[in-house]
Amino acid sequence: MADQFLKDLLSTPGTSGFEQQIQQVIRDFAGGFADSVETDVHGNVIAAVNPGGSRRILLDAHCDQIGLIVRHIDDMGFIRVNPVGGWDMQILLGQKMLVHTSSGSIPGVIARKAIHLLKESERKTVPDISEMWIDIGSLSAKETAEVVSIGDSVTPTPSLTELRNGRISGVAMDDRTGIWVIMTALKMISEQKPSAAVFAVSAVQEEIGLRGAQTSAYNINPDVAIAVDVTHATDCPGIDQNAYGKISIGGGPVVVRGANANPRVFDLLKETAEKHDITIQINALGRPASNDGAAIQVSRGGCAAGLVTLPNRYMHTPVEVVAESDLEQSAKLIAEFCLAVEDSTSFIP
Repeated sequence: MADQFLKDLLSTPGTSGFEQQIQQVIRDFAGGFADSVETDVHGNVIAAVNPGGSRRILLDAHCDQIGLIVRHIDDMGFIRVNPVGGWDMQILLGQKMLVHTSSGSIPGVIARKAIHLLKESERKTVPDISEMWIDIGSLSAKETAEVVSIGDSVTPTPSLTELRNGRISGVAMDDRTGIWVIMTALKMISEQKPSAAVFAVSAVQEEIGLRGAQTSAYNINPDVAIAVDVTHATDCPGIDQNAYGKISIGGGPVVVRGANANPRVFDLLKETAEKHDITIQINALGRPASNDGAAIQVSRGGCAAGLVTLPNRYMHTPVEVVAESDLEQSAKLIAEFCLAVEDSTSFIP
């Protein structure tokens, strides 16, 4: 059963550039145990435990989700949008959406003309975003313009469905589950006596270029960092495990080994998992990650970066699926890793 913090994370929308509401949820949670909670000018929320420690550890996850932004209101009152982040246009068709305005969220639906009215050639092609629209029920362009402004953000209507065997499905598992992991880990750490300073960052604007991680890592200047994001689970039909490896929902945290992972950090994560009886999966990555770990690794003069990722089915859809056990074990792994870091711990490869 998902706890209240996870439910709050998954029920609060916030796409890149419009993260204020979700960041308040995170501030409220972290304020209950962290030594300090701050928001920087970029919008990143930084919660710290033992900020005076000599070694500095950064835990990162991003709070933004993919979404849309209002670009135009057409002559009939329908809302035309541009994507924020990487959408599969087929996934958007038929979705219930929320348009987030200055006076509150307005429900709408995104669609195109019915299949009966599509030409044969149209039925065989994926529509462009310019061929779709959001219908909020307005009778005219004037009516829509009275409640919707150019630049308003749009997200799928939040949902959380509990499936069998501890699996949960919903919108924005990418990367609200990562936020849950790092903030829960920080809470665990706060109950102990870490020798290191630990900073958990809810980073903004990952979906449009790892931007929040760049600024927060520069300001914190960590010795070592763990980036937490989702990764593709390959235990469902149509995915070639020869190409993408074997990553299973419920199989435990996925620890990345390769170009974006400091080998000493990887070794300590693996040793920590063995010591505390945490089952992990190992994924190989021969290039920079497509998540905040890539930006953090090369911040300033470089950072000893590690990647802990969460198996996720159907990424960048409103029905992403994760296992709660993977989240819980990831939080435990990261907390114990941070507690194991001492002043003498070397991360020089």
